[in-house]
Amino acid sequence: MKRALTMAASLLALAAAPATAQNVAITNATVATGDGSAPIEDATVVVRDGKIVAAGTGINVPAGVQVLDGSGTWVTPGLFATMTNLGLWDVGAVRESNDIRAGGSPFSAALDVAPVVNPASQHILIHRAAGITRAAVSGAASGSIFAGQGAIIDLGSDAQAVTRPRAFQVVELGEGGARLAGGSRASAQALFRNALLEAGEFERNGTITSPGGGRGITRQGDDIGIDSRMARTSRDRASDVLLTRFDAAALVPVARGEQPLYVMVERAADIRSALALKQEFPRLDMVLVGASEGWLVAREIAAAGVPVIADGLDDLPQGFDQLASTQSNIGRMVKAGVKVAINAAAMENPRNLNQYAGNLVALTRIPGADGLSWGQAFAAISSVPAAISGMGGKAGVLAPGAMGDLVIWDGDPLEVGSMPVRVFIDGVEQPLDNHQSRLKERYRDLDESDLPKAYDW
Repeated sequence: MKRALTMAASLLALAAAPATAQNVAITNATVATGDGSAPIEDATVVVRDGKIVAAGTGINVPAGVQVLDGSGTWVTPGLFATMTNLGLWDVGAVRESNDIRAGGSPFSAALDVAPVVNPASQHILIHRAAGITRAAVSGAASGSIFAGQGAIIDLGSDAQAVTRPRAFQVVELGEGGARLAGGSRASAQALFRNALLEAGEFERNGTITSPGGGRGITRQGDDIGIDSRMARTSRDRASDVLLTRFDAAALVPVARGEQPLYVMVERAADIRSALALKQEFPRLDMVLVGASEGWLVAREIAAAGVPVIADGLDDLPQGFDQLASTQSNIGRMVKAGVKVAINAAAMENPRNLNQYAGNLVALTRIPGADGLSWGQAFAAISSVPAAISGMGGKAGVLAPGAMGDLVIWDGDPLEVGSMPVRVFIDGVEQPLDNHQSRLKERYRDLDESDLPKAYDW
């Protein structure tokens, strides 16, 4: 049996400590730093004042730091989940508890999930217990091709989950965008271009709805990568405005390249069309999401310098835009030089990320398939998604100065049977109990005295 029980006993005192950053060193553990390198045996990790001080071998533990023997355990940075809806819903089928979709809203790009993330959501607690310490949260496109502005959250047990509001904008093109835009990919493309043009006009004039209005701002259209010949005045086009002024304002930082644009596409042709948008709007800071057929255009993606957030277990098509999907997709894109983060196929259940990463490691043993090395796979669920989310070097790594997010596992975290023993966020040890764990304990045996009163006859 793994030596997790001895580790749990060693850390019992920490569990009762107040929620403040702890100075702690974990020694004699197998350490994965999250930077793509192989795990290091008999290594040490030092956390002080909520930050990583050191990780590796030959480290002298500073005086005054509590030392924990991590023999038999693994220590890694916290997992970073991308494109989730954590904190946006309680029961999916209960509309009043579900803030993922807003199909009846008059707004689209202006929708902002940051004010509605619930840090007490059981889904946050459950995923914290699975080793996820930070996540990118987004709603889903429903009334428009734009899903709105996503946020970066930490999964700590405090009331302040959102660490970066309005961190990215989400647009759905391809098959999903076609449905939302009127039934055609051509319509989705036209709607997207029109939206950026309206954002450009709002940036120049401060309005897109009042004929002849504006604040007298004089700024050329090509300042945000838009052909000035296409930028008409509000008086010229007052009757064909499609965005509210709030949606247009929300897209201004996207058009100026100040806010990443997550573009949801799957098939190779749609990926090429998305990459072509960067030529038309060169300031777009684009991230591809999905990209089931990305391996077919991997060199083009790499040449464009566009990162990808791809489903880790796409091996069969779920639609006509995924006919060439293969589990080798991520491995082949990485081999071509694409920066790829592993995404959970179901946005509400990213706790399987380490399992997906482990599958890609196993794929390297299959002739003709393309997987990832252990270090590459773990980086794809830690440092790479953190970098794509604008937190490179700060999260997803055990490096000096990085956030003190770390997980102590009872075994190899890419093995299905391994579980977190302890989780730290910003150097603060986190509770791992949740509704599911309490139910497990309640019904661990068949003693009927443990049944709730509702079961009395």
